[in-house]
Amino acid sequence: MSSLAQSVVQSVDWVAIAPPTITAVVGLLVLVADLFVDDRKKALLGWVSVAGLTASTLALLPLLDGDRSTFCLTGDPNVCSYTADRFALVIQFLVLGGALLAALLSMTALKDAKKELPEGEFWFLLLSSAAGAALLPASRDLATLIVALEVASLPAFALVGIRHGDKRSSEAALKFFLSSVTATAVSLMGISFVYASTGTLYLTEIADNIRQVDGQFHTLAQAGVVLTLIGFAFKTAAVPFHFWVPDTYVGAPLPVAAYLSVVGKAVGFSGLILVTVVALPSYADIWGPALALLAALTMTIGNVGALRQQATRAYSAVRLLAWSSVGQAGYLLVPIAAAAYSDDAEKAIGSTVAYALMYAAVNLGAFAVAALVARTQPLNRISDYRGLYAASPLTALLLGFFLLCLAGLPPGIIGLFAKVTVFSAAVDAGLGWLAVIMAVNVVIALFYYLQWTALLFRAPEREPEKHRVPASLTAAIALTGVLGIALSGAPQLVLRFSDTGLF
Repeated sequence: MSSLAQSVVQSVDWVAIAPPTITAVVGLLVLVADLFVDDRKKALLGWVSVAGLTASTLALLPLLDGDRSTFCLTGDPNVCSYTADRFALVIQFLVLGGALLAALLSMTALKDAKKELPEGEFWFLLLSSAAGAALLPASRDLATLIVALEVASLPAFALVGIRHGDKRSSEAALKFFLSSVTATAVSLMGISFVYASTGTLYLTEIADNIRQVDGQFHTLAQAGVVLTLIGFAFKTAAVPFHFWVPDTYVGAPLPVAAYLSVVGKAVGFSGLILVTVVALPSYADIWGPALALLAALTMTIGNVGALRQQATRAYSAVRLLAWSSVGQAGYLLVPIAAAAYSDDAEKAIGSTVAYALMYAAVNLGAFAVAALVARTQPLNRISDYRGLYAASPLTALLLGFFLLCLAGLPPGIIGLFAKVTVFSAAVDAGLGWLAVIMAVNVVIALFYYLQWTALLFRAPEREPEKHRVPASLTAAIALTGVLGIALSGAPQLVLRFSDTGLF
């Protein structure tokens, strides 16, 4: 066989690509099975989806032995389209675990919807989006990265607007679609400029070639960097590209909002890290200050937006969580910005990964409790949580714990340590002004988190009613509670990523 043929034809490392592949295959199986399953047995599709996501997560275990790459068309193992390294595995665990918890929440939501939501299509869309989200962190060329980004995003549009005849759902889907399409168009323009400047799509080759760009190509590369940053700012819901978040979370089914708040963010941030730190480190003088400014604006606008929520307004609980997620996105941006100024960029990125793991566990827990309350209080106002402790002590304690973790207060130790890690990344990088803004925002966030927590333990306005909690919803709340408590008891489980290299 010729050398050219050998470079093109190669065996695929099926173990390396197993996590996203299993998820995609199960999604197709569920869609086909929906045609033959009786309406009374549609719940089986949910359990098959949960089993598939569990299998995909377990498929990460054989990859712990070391980095594995595939689709290396050049014959160089350092220039591949897919690499399962530590960064990819951690983000894939976050994505698949988040999708699994969202699936557990969805089983209850679909049952309560009484056939108003098409179950087969719902599970297919959720699994398809999860497959794209799992593919993205392992992508090591711009073409694969963009394809993964869109595979994760396109099904999410349909999930947001899947409630037929619901005006809020349709409006949310339209806003989400328009913002995401705009982000994709801008990103593609930026990536095309980078490709024109460097002549390659592989991230490692871009990092090498772009250093040698000069003249007009240098200006073209700079424009490409700026446009790519703008595109990913939409995906991460960074201010001023955050306008779609509150209405999308309120209009979407609650499990979908929970999915977007964690998995959607993981997709955006992992793509941003790959583009900036891996592909464009030599342009840190552009993306570093830009991300630092975006981080300051995002955390401030997000926390102020959450602070302004009125307890008696319809869907105020979900809106608060939506604005809170915008504020949390600002914290996640801080270490990425710090990587531009740090001698150890991987350590700074590790702080973002550690914070994302903490945020995923406790934020999904908060959404799980919100899903439980929404079964009896469909308007899901913050005031509806008054006296929750009297009706369900354990649920109230867990929600209080999740909110304290997000606030960074004991007993939510993991939230405190994660914020300290992010704060330290800013200080170590010489971004003292950003650390001060972060400290101010943490204080602002304390008010609305503590206000909601205190409401849980106030005397109820009426006699609390007891309701049976479905097994899947109980499992989701229990899993997030166990994760949050375990991480608070042993924070080094995630904080160690801030001290070790991920690439």
